[in-house]
Amino acid sequence: MTIECSNEADGVFRQVVRVGAHTVYSDVAVALGGAASAPNPHDYFDASLATCKALTAMMYAKKHSIALDHVDVVVDRDAAREREGTYVLRVRLAYFGALSDDDKQRLHEAVSRCPIQKLMTTATVQIDVALLAPT
Repeated sequence: MTIECSNEADGVFRQVVRVGAHTVYSDVAVALGGAASAPNPHDYFDASLATCKALTAMMYAKKHSIALDHVDVVVDRDAAREREGTYVLRVRLAYFGALSDDDKQRLHEAVSRCPIQKLMTTATVQIDVALLAPT
């Protein structure tokens, strides 16, 4: 999967991000010189965890015939110590449907192993940066 990102216009922070057939935007806060017109990169990082947990719950429920109608996920960020290497994401989940306590526990265990959480907490991510020639 290739993701392409470029300024929406010369001299502005707002980015146009193309992910396959999808287009999303990113910006920074007004205090940083942006327009706060779209989520910032940290928001997308945090949102990847939230969406992974929600999708994991739904996929697990479908695979195991659990009557999960929908799941709500709330992620709160504490970046106060990010510069020291600690970035805290607090996740709260709510499951809705005709679910037993055992169903909820099984969902919770599955969601705790979602791929993005594993990537964020156990993987070594290697980033290779190269200079592109202007087009």
